[in-house]
Amino acid sequence: MTHQRMSRYSRAAFRTALIGGVLAPAAMAASPATAAPAPAVSCASDRAGLAAELSKDITAALKGHRSTTALAVQDHRTHTSCTLRPTQQVDSASVVKVTVLAALLWDAQKANRPLTPHERELSTAMITKSDNDATSELWDKLGPAKVKGFLKAAGMTRTALDAKGAWGLTQITAHDEQRLLTLVTAGNKVLDDSSRAFVLERMRKVVPEQRWGVPAGAPGDATVQLKNGWLERSTHGWRVHSVGAFSGKGHDYVITVLTQDNKTMEDGIDTIQAVSRAVHKDIGPARLAHG
Repeated sequence: MTHQRMSRYSRAAFRTALIGGVLAPAAMAASPATAAPAPAVSCASDRAGLAAELSKDITAALKGHRSTTALAVQDHRTHTSCTLRPTQQVDSASVVKVTVLAALLWDAQKANRPLTPHERELSTAMITKSDNDATSELWDKLGPAKVKGFLKAAGMTRTALDAKGAWGLTQITAHDEQRLLTLVTAGNKVLDDSSRAFVLERMRKVVPEQRWGVPAGAPGDATVQLKNGWLERSTHGWRVHSVGAFSGKGHDYVITVLTQDNKTMEDGIDTIQAVSRAVHKDIGPARLAHG
C-alpha cells in the first residue's frame, strides 16, 4: 500500500471519528493496548479435512500480527464455519452502515412503502462511498427505537447502540455481522428479496479506493459484496474491519474480520487481508462446489 493511499485512508478515518457531532477520543501519540494472546480458531465442516485445513491456515495467517482479531466465516456450499472471538464486542466504525441500510429497508417494508428518491440517494452514498453525513441523516431519521427493532428482528442480540447515539461506536460482534450478512444473501422473513438485492447492489459498487480487506485473494470469478470500517481512538488504537459476501460461479460464502489494537490503519488492513487470503485459498476454488 502506497503512502499516498495510506494518507487518504487516514483523512477518511478522522472524518469517521466525527460521529453524531462528537469527536471520538483519539490520541495520535498514544500506544495501543497490547493484544491478548489469541484463543484457538475453531472450525467445523461437512467436507472431510477442510475444517482442519482452515484452522491451520487462518492461525498461520494471524501469526506475527499484533491485531486483536475477531472473525467468522461461513461457506454455505460445504456447511463450513470458522470463528475466533465471535462474541467479542468492538466499536463498529463504518461497517454499521450495512445495519443502518438494512434497518431502513426493514422499516419501509413494515410500512409497505418504497424508499424515497432521497433515501435511495443517501443509502447509495452511505455504502458505496462510506459517506458519514448521509449515514447521520438516515440514523437520525430512523432513531434508536427502530434500529433496535431491526436488531431484535434480525436476531443480532449482541449488537448494542452507543448510549450517546454515536452510530460509529455501536458495539458489534463477528457473530452478529455474520448474521446480518446471511440475512442479506439468503431468503428470510426479515428482509424481502427486493431489500436484499438493494443492499447487495450497493455493496458491489463500493468505490475502488475502499475495496481492500476481505476481497484480498478472492477468486477472480466471484462476485464481491463489501463494506469496510476504520476508526482510531485513544484506547485499543485503530479499529479496522471488513465484511463481505462472495457469490456466483459456485461461490456462496461470507467473511467477517474485525480488528483492534492496531498501531496503524495499515496494520489492521494487513491482518484482515492475511486472513482473507487464507480463507479464499481453502474455500474459494469452484472445485469445492462439487462432490
